Amino acid sequence: MSHDFEQLTITYSEKSLHFHQPAGTSRGVYHERKVWYVEARARYCGRTIYGIGECAPLPQLSCDDVPNYVEILAEACQLWEKSGQLPREFLQIYPSILMGLETAELSLRSCAQNGNPFQLSSTPFARGEKGISINGLVWMGNAEEMLRRMESKLSAGYRCVKIKIGAIDFAAELNLLRILRQQYSRAEVELRLDANGAFSRSEAMEKLQQLAAFDIHSIEQPIRAGQWETMAELCRKSPIPIALDEELIGIHTRQDMERLLDTIRPHYIILKPSLHGGFSGAEEWEELADARGIAHWATSALESNVGLSAIAHWTARRQQDQTKQDGELMPQGLGTGQLFTNNYTTISLEIKGDELWNGTEKERFFQQELRTFTEEWNDTAKDVIVLQTSGSTGKPKVMQATKSAMRASAQRTLDTLHIAPGSTALLCLPLQYVAGKMMVVRALVGDLRLITAAPSLHPYEHLTGAPQFVALTPLQAAATLEVPKEKRLLASTDCVILGGGSVSPTLEENLQSCKGSVYSTYGMTETLSHIALRRINGAHRSGWYTPLAGVQVALNTEGCLMISDPTTNNSWLTTNDLAEINAVGQFRILGRRDNVVCSGGLKLHLETLETKLQAEEKGLLLTSIPDETLGEALVCLYISTYDEQHVKEHCQKVLTKHEQPRHFVGVNSLPRTETGKPARAVAKEMALKALSLHNHQHSS
Repeated sequence: MSHDFEQLTITYSEKSLHFHQPAGTSRGVYHERKVWYVEARARYCGRTIYGIGECAPLPQLSCDDVPNYVEILAEACQLWEKSGQLPREFLQIYPSILMGLETAELSLRSCAQNGNPFQLSSTPFARGEKGISINGLVWMGNAEEMLRRMESKLSAGYRCVKIKIGAIDFAAELNLLRILRQQYSRAEVELRLDANGAFSRSEAMEKLQQLAAFDIHSIEQPIRAGQWETMAELCRKSPIPIALDEELIGIHTRQDMERLLDTIRPHYIILKPSLHGGFSGAEEWEELADARGIAHWATSALESNVGLSAIAHWTARRQQDQTKQDGELMPQGLGTGQLFTNNYTTISLEIKGDELWNGTEKERFFQQELRTFTEEWNDTAKDVIVLQTSGSTGKPKVMQATKSAMRASAQRTLDTLHIAPGSTALLCLPLQYVAGKMMVVRALVGDLRLITAAPSLHPYEHLTGAPQFVALTPLQAAATLEVPKEKRLLASTDCVILGGGSVSPTLEENLQSCKGSVYSTYGMTETLSHIALRRINGAHRSGWYTPLAGVQVALNTEGCLMISDPTTNNSWLTTNDLAEINAVGQFRILGRRDNVVCSGGLKLHLETLETKLQAEEKGLLLTSIPDETLGEALVCLYISTYDEQHVKEHCQKVLTKHEQPRHFVGVNSLPRTETGKPARAVAKEMALKALSLHNHQHSS
């Protein structure tokens, strides 16, 4: 590792996880548990990369549940930091620490490779294409609680349910199983039991025989660990297949692993990396079990989403070629990450039916859109891409663009902004529009590491480090600045481009905290994203847009901007944007021609007035309706929770007498396109409808 990364630093922090409801086992009831997050940082190819892992020992169960745990963790981190290599031999007897450090290393390498510290595999699970089949877990409680929890799991769609037994009266547990089997056959529901060593040696066989009446798939650890000969006899004679769990804890050498498996000969073993030797130890157990025909499945051990995600990715890698004879994979035990009120939310895991999925449904849909577009882009038989306009002034339109033109546009942006190969780029814009598609094309053309965040107002929400390049809407930038952690990441981004709407004076001032370069862009679908940039922070801040290389601009007789661009065959495109051009060929936008309201003989530019009003920050939007006297009357839409009199006073304060809105309409929310632009056509319809209804009510 030392030859890959520079300036490696390893830190750790303690976290108390709180259960939604008490988690009962035969060893007691958990209300909270402590874990330690290990964070690794390093420099790689000129950028800072990040990795995280989780050390999660279980009290009274883990072999490394020792009083000096923190001191051992600290020493392990120091050894890794000093040598650049994981101290595996040192950590052989500390499996939870080993798993945490193994996860952090894998996370660090993932961040180096693809910019995402949480994409720990390249499996269908990692891509959000496939879930991992899991069992539903029913925690111990009284009979009524357990039955209620059981019914909840079954109604959620689980086909395999694991029941913790051994903490309540055995007769009550038998009755619970009897009720369940009266309603569901083995073909409908697979039942697994986990005794956690609750049965005594003398009663174990009798209890196993009674449990067998209910078609049980398997039972984990019927007696306490360490009784090898007794467990071996149970495995030979039990009517229920036996799985070893706690029995594997504390067995560290390959020789002892082989001796345990050869002595007991279990039907199954349960692989818990945080208890059974980390990932490397669990893989050794797996190898030895496979050689002896012993089946196995993976289970988490009450980790947060950091550890659970790592185990899930590890399981997904193992499962790619592993199938049962019927083609179905054995359900795993990976559903415990939702137990905590204060889970690690930066990592998203979701349970759908009886499957664990990577990411939320929204994130998976976005990933699917990305795969679809990438496949379309790489299809050499197709030379054109279909693009859709945002629909800010009316119904969205569809157009086509050649791939060669999109490549040229992408390369020009990369050259202008000095975005180097290997840089991390954040994609957080909708992929149905040109802005989102062009970010992907820039990544492909420029060999960038693409990080994705499903479009939202807070694209930095789940990031742990700042990307080097990002395209945002002004709304996304404004929302990001409101959250301290997200603001810090935005401020550390090397290059930010803003598009899809105007940048308000307030937003521009707030962006002065950014250390990197921030630009407002000018462009449209027809120009394949931006053709001009305006620096809005730092010493080179300007109020004028500078056209990119090869772009020419001019004004038509009505004062509208015209553009000639080599990427679009140098033909002149006339926009609806009213502009002015200075002596050096830069321009600034005054407003849209179709957003000019002719009221009482005066031409009022909606965008200009909205800038004066700081409309975006104040929750205001201007539009117009026909008026018999004025020709057009100005209408101010405002969020209905605001005081109308206050809105009127604000308008009177900052606008001239002739610029005052004639009508004020309260609305639940201001109409915007998906990219954050004002939906002008919708706004006009809302004003017409509201004022027409108002007039009708007063006339009647």
